[in-house]
Amino acid sequence: MGGFFGAVSKNDCVTDVFFGTDFHSHLGTKRGGMTAYSAEEGFQRALHSIETTPFRTKFENEVADMRGGLCIGCISDSDPQPILCRSKFGTYAICNIGLIGNYDALVQELFDADYASFETMSSGMINTSALVGFLISQKETMVKGIEYAQERVSGTLSLAILTKDGIILSRDKNGRLPIIIGKRDDGYCFSLESFAFQKLGYETYKELEAGEIVMLTAEGVEVLKEGNKSCKRVCSFLWTYYGYPNAVYEGVTVETMRTRNGEIMAETDIKNGRLPDVDYVCGVPDSGIPHAIGYANRSGIPFARPFVKYTPTWSRSFMPQNQNMRNHVAKMKLIPVHELIEGKKLLFVDDSIVRGTQMRETVEFLYENGAKEVHMRSACPPIMYGCKYLNFSRSNSELDLIARKIIHEREGEAGVQFIREYCDSSTERGKYLRDEICRRLKLTSLEFQSLPGTVKAIGLPECELCTYCWTGNE
Repeated sequence: MGGFFGAVSKNDCVTDVFFGTDFHSHLGTKRGGMTAYSAEEGFQRALHSIETTPFRTKFENEVADMRGGLCIGCISDSDPQPILCRSKFGTYAICNIGLIGNYDALVQELFDADYASFETMSSGMINTSALVGFLISQKETMVKGIEYAQERVSGTLSLAILTKDGIILSRDKNGRLPIIIGKRDDGYCFSLESFAFQKLGYETYKELEAGEIVMLTAEGVEVLKEGNKSCKRVCSFLWTYYGYPNAVYEGVTVETMRTRNGEIMAETDIKNGRLPDVDYVCGVPDSGIPHAIGYANRSGIPFARPFVKYTPTWSRSFMPQNQNMRNHVAKMKLIPVHELIEGKKLLFVDDSIVRGTQMRETVEFLYENGAKEVHMRSACPPIMYGCKYLNFSRSNSELDLIARKIIHEREGEAGVQFIREYCDSSTERGKYLRDEICRRLKLTSLEFQSLPGTVKAIGLPECELCTYCWTGNE
C-alpha cells in the first residue's frame, strides 16, 4: 500500500518528516523517499530501496544534509517517490498513495495520442507519480488537473505535491485512505497515520473529506476544493489489519475497534452455541492479538501467548519480496512457548484468511509443538474478491483466494451468485465452506466475523465503508 507524511513550518521541518515518514514503515516495504525545499538550497531529494534495510537506517544520514521549512516523505510498495516534475505549473515534488488500477490503459492512451516518451524505472514501468503529473498538466490549473487525474484513475489516488509556496494535498475521491492534518505553533503537517505527528508535538487539526483539496502553509490551511462526505468509502481493513494500533481514522481508534470486534465474535459464538471448550484464546501477532483479547474478555476463556513473533531482524514492515522466502520467514518468526501449547486445546484469532498458505503453516506449527486441538476465528468475513483499490488481497486470479477457490471447485462459474450464502454460517453452503477450510487447514473449528459484526465494531455507517473484498460492492 504505502503511506506519506509532510510538514510546512516557520522553522526547519526535515527532522519531523524523517520521523513522521518512518512511522509509516508498516505500510510499505519497497521504496522510501524525502524531498525538502528551502529558498537557499532549492529542492533536495533522497530516494532509497528499503527492501533490505529499514527506512530509518537508509535516511538518517541524508537528513543531516537536507534543509527546509517545506518537506514531504513517502513509504511505497511500488515506485520511488517523491519525484520532481517541471511543468507549466512550475517545479514541484509529487508522491501518491493508493492503486492505479487502469495504469496500462492510461499509458497506452497517452502513447496512442503521440505524447512524448517518459523516463522509465529499471523495471521498464513509468513511475505512477510521473503519469499523474502528466494528467494534471492537461488542465489549466493544478486544482482542476488534480480533479481530472482523480477522475481518470480507476482505483485510489491520494496526492501530496510540494511546491515552493506550500504543500497541496488531495484525498482520493472516495476517501478510502485517510489524510489527517496536524497543527503546531510553528506550522502544520499531514499524515496517513494520526499517531505519527502526535509524538512530534502536533495536535489533530482536521481530517480531509473524500476528494478534498487543500494547500498547507506555515500560516494556515486553505481549502482549494471542498470534499464530499457522501462519497466516502473508507477501507475497512485499515481497522482490521493495516492500521497501527493507536491510529485513529474517522474518530475510531484501531485498537479499540479490534478489541470490540473480538468481543462481538465471542458474543456470536455464545449466542449460537458454538463457543468451543478450549484452554486458551490467543492471537496471531501482531494485528490478531487485540481481536483475541476482546474474544477472551467476552468469552471468559483465558488469554495466553503460546507463540510470540521474533521481530528484531524480520519486522512486519521489513520482509523479503520473494513469496517463497516470505512464507518461510513468516514461519520462522513464530517462536513457541511449549508449556502453553503441548496438550492444550487452543483457539487463535487472526485478522483474515486470504490464500490460506500462512494459516496452514501456523496450524501445522501448533500441532508440531503438541497442540491437542486448534480452533480458529477470522476477524473479518471470508475474502471473496481481490482488492482493486489498494494492495491488500491482490491476486493474479480471485481463485487464489481460498474461499473463492473452494466455491469454484464445487459449483464452477455459477458459484459467484451464491457468495452471500457461503458467507453465512447458518446456510448449507456456509457450513460447507467452513468445513472444507477446516479440512484443508486441519482446523478443529472455524468461524468468520460477519459483515454486520465488522461494521458494528468499526462504528460507522456501512455506506461510509469500503467492503468490496467481502461483498464485491463498489
